Amino acid sequence: MTLRVKDLKVYYQTLRGDVHALDGVNFELADGEIMGLAGESGCGKSTLGKSLIRLDSRMRHVDGTIELDGENVPIADDRGMNRFRYHEISLIPQYAMSALNPTRKIGRMINELLQSRGVKPSEVAEELKRRLELVGLDPDVLNRFPIELSGGMKQRVVMVMATLLNPSVLIADEATSALDVSTQRSVVESMVEFRDRGFVKSMIFVTHDISLVYQMADTVMVMYAGRIAEKAPASTIINSPQHPYTKMLIGALPEVGSTVETRLEGIPGTPPGLLKPPTGCRFKARCPIASEECSQVPPLVEIEPGHWAACWKTGR
Repeated sequence: MTLRVKDLKVYYQTLRGDVHALDGVNFELADGEIMGLAGESGCGKSTLGKSLIRLDSRMRHVDGTIELDGENVPIADDRGMNRFRYHEISLIPQYAMSALNPTRKIGRMINELLQSRGVKPSEVAEELKRRLELVGLDPDVLNRFPIELSGGMKQRVVMVMATLLNPSVLIADEATSALDVSTQRSVVESMVEFRDRGFVKSMIFVTHDISLVYQMADTVMVMYAGRIAEKAPASTIINSPQHPYTKMLIGALPEVGSTVETRLEGIPGTPPGLLKPPTGCRFKARCPIASEECSQVPPLVEIEPGHWAACWKTGR
């Protein structure tokens, strides 16, 4: 097992109080697994990704543990996390193309990152060139500034930077959201190839686009308002979702290749505020089948091997 997350609670501190961004998250990520993490904006996807590497000073670790390859990850200790960042857990941040320093050449940025992790650039120079070529980039990009590269090229550079030290887990946060469709496909294929070649053991691909993760992920985990709604193999999530929220997300997707005109339905209402989250099931105010029992928090249960859902009416 690569990653085990147990009862993770992470809040954001604000002047109005704590935002309960993650409120008791439990899941496992196996060796070689690519897990798509999906849900509406504000559901906790990016917070979960960033909390695994602790890159946001506003976060407050409230409870829960993270275990990586049998070792406890000290996510409450910023200094203690230094030996894990990029060596064991790495991140392609949201808006990664804007994360590159416009005043630094690509090669200099990579060298500075390596040195900050205690690695001599000369030790990985040949491997760096090989990986750039694997994603279709000429090593000459190391001598160029970010402004000289296209969006797709910058995204590939960031992907190479994030995986150069062969981390156990790679978190890709909306890694394709600013790219055109053809470039999205190329970047996704490169990520899968990096997993297949053993450059990363496992991957968490954060996105709001379920149709995209269906093409690349082994499993999909759907989040809502800081909690897990459902987790299952990608084909099961698409073809046999059990949680009402997942069903409504899938129902809002157009069916590719269909010749029958159907009206797409959105999900009525809005997600609850997480400064003072509602009691019980957090989806109950928008759920078409909610009842009195939904005033209690539904447990995340395994309804069949590998398929988990948090709903009182699952299977009914």
